[in-house]
Amino acid sequence: MTHPRFRAAAVQAAPEFLDLDAGVEKSIALIAEAAANGAQLIGFPETFLPGYPWFIWLDAPAWGLQFFPRYHDNSLVYGSPQAERLAAAARRHGITVVMGLSERQAGSLYIAQWIIGPDGETVAQRRKLKPTHVERTVFGEGDGSDLSVYDTPLGRLGGLCCWEHLQPLSKYAMYAQNEQVHVAAWPSFSLYSGAAYALGPEVNTSASRIYAVEGGCFVVAPCATVSSEMVELMCTDDTKRTLLQPGGGHARIFGPDGSLLHEPLAPDTEGIVYADLDLGMISLAKAAADPAGHYARPDVTRLLLNKTPGDRVVPFATPGVEIEGELPGAPTRIPADV
Repeated sequence: MTHPRFRAAAVQAAPEFLDLDAGVEKSIALIAEAAANGAQLIGFPETFLPGYPWFIWLDAPAWGLQFFPRYHDNSLVYGSPQAERLAAAARRHGITVVMGLSERQAGSLYIAQWIIGPDGETVAQRRKLKPTHVERTVFGEGDGSDLSVYDTPLGRLGGLCCWEHLQPLSKYAMYAQNEQVHVAAWPSFSLYSGAAYALGPEVNTSASRIYAVEGGCFVVAPCATVSSEMVELMCTDDTKRTLLQPGGGHARIFGPDGSLLHEPLAPDTEGIVYADLDLGMISLAKAAADPAGHYARPDVTRLLLNKTPGDRVVPFATPGVEIEGELPGAPTRIPADV
């Protein structure tokens, strides 16, 4: 049996903050660069489009609202011309793209990852299950369907965002689906430097590494940087300038044994890190410990995973009666035994 072998790429770069069109341009350039260097998979940081909303961490929510209309308007809508350009770039360069974005749907935003296949077709559009702390002032929640792993030519591919990697049950849900390649999207480790250790690179790069070991999978962990222009825009006084620092990039790619597979870039350097992945290494790692297989004790502990999509509106009518004007994808008839 042969196992996929391919080159993966993780982006370490600053977003074009609050400028969706410029962010798409930069993303397409990074896609082209990665493909030119032989990569078949590229992972982008959390909310790379249109950048992570650092303003929510710097002051009261009322102060941060001054940035929200622009943030909302520059978040990505699936099916838009900007989204079509990204899909076309994946198709043109024959590369699988895992884009980190702020997804806009009607009046709400979601922290999302969009997996685009090398044919430009959508593999998955997932949302962060639970925004972290003050992120909940901006973003809505995902649902159990977002904890999914997908068959691709590169292996079984999945992704999580930021502190989803500190959620033991969410991680186990992914491991149990035989995930082989995982894209761990991070926004930058440049906030509250020295004052909040859990937000720093030591903890968060370790979270990516332990995910690789626990899951017996490869972890591609893109991580953005914060530009001086972003600091200048959001840090309007000396106190804020001590809270958010430029740099903070710590992109990493780990093997299923936890090994770092490349030389890291400096935290203030923009670029792409690469590693050659051989999925044959996974069987060796899991021979020692397969957390959802031979190393599990389902008679002692089990996980319940509800993957029902969290639709906000579900049309229904009298059992057995046709529904007029139903929402796309909704059933046209409710079974009589409901």
